[in-house]
Amino acid sequence: MSVLSSPVPPPLSAAESVEITAEESRAMLRAAVRLFSLWQLDDRQARILLGQPAARTYARWKTGEVAGVPYDTARRLSYLLGIHKALRQLFKDPAAAYSWIHRPNDAFGGQSALARMTAGDVTDLAAVRAYLDAVRGGW
Repeated sequence: MSVLSSPVPPPLSAAESVEITAEESRAMLRAAVRLFSLWQLDDRQARILLGQPAARTYARWKTGEVAGVPYDTARRLSYLLGIHKALRQLFKDPAAAYSWIHRPNDAFGGQSALARMTAGDVTDLAAVRAYLDAVRGGW
């Protein structure tokens, strides 16, 4: 069989992808809750960024009561923590990094990064992350 005709395995589904442990979920959510405080977000905005968990679920997550998180939320947490990392690399002053998401930005049609991210889709988080990665020089 030639290389061109050999079967290509299908991509992993969300269910087959690497599982995030409860400990890792708790750590990521603790970091995100702290980040939301630094970004001066309210619970409504935070819940949107996390994929709209129920208010009671988010309240439990804020107290550290996490049994696990849905795949979509884990993906969102990855983007959010990557955004935080990129901002801390771009700005020497932490306050400037934390306030950046509130400022209008031509890259997002004049709206703030926060407005883009709270549009609700995971691709909005990915767009902000990709923009910051490009600004800081990528990988």
